[in-house]
Amino acid sequence: MHTPASMLMGVVFAPLGLVLVFTAAITPQWREGQARLGAAGKGGATELLLLRSDGLWESCLQVVHSEVKECWPVSGSYQRDSRVRMVQGMVLSSLFLCGAGIVLASIGVRCWTDIPLRSVAAAGGLLVALAGVLSLAALGVYTRHLSKLGIDVDSNLSETQGLNAHKPPRLTLHPAGSLYFGWVGACVQVLGGIALLYGFKDMKCSFCRKQRLKDSTEMYAVNC
Repeated sequence: MHTPASMLMGVVFAPLGLVLVFTAAITPQWREGQARLGAAGKGGATELLLLRSDGLWESCLQVVHSEVKECWPVSGSYQRDSRVRMVQGMVLSSLFLCGAGIVLASIGVRCWTDIPLRSVAAAGGLLVALAGVLSLAALGVYTRHLSKLGIDVDSNLSETQGLNAHKPPRLTLHPAGSLYFGWVGACVQVLGGIALLYGFKDMKCSFCRKQRLKDSTEMYAVNC
């Protein structure tokens, strides 16, 4: 059986989308912002530029232009924010659906045989497409409320080495790298799922035409 090009594209795009969304989920750069803090040193008061970044499960604080960096599991008002918890659940559900869809699509395509499991392949493509839509919804919720998620300043800002924060730093938060990885991965998931569904249609029609041609060809034994 000749596997349609669209289905091959879906088989490639679906795992790629899964990897990109998974990378976005585990990295702490969904949003970031910079703040200036005064710090007491031997030479007198100095000003430090801090980079704060938040992910779904981890937050980090780094002194810009230095190797001083501290990360911790999300906590405080950010962790308790219902929108953050909703996005966490949606991303986990998306990863599960995409993984299940890839397994079903791999079983359904069965490139090593002449008879594919068409319904199984279609179900896999549908799950991958739904996973992409779920990822897009989660990213949309996070992006829309990015600057409002857990706006209370975390106490960790004043617990870093040598920092003396007399007043809470003012952060201007904006989207970071992990968020872009997520957007690309979600779009690739949707494209992969659609390609699997479209390939299933081509595969079915091609297989049916071959079967009809085979059935219409009859051989007779002639005895003289």
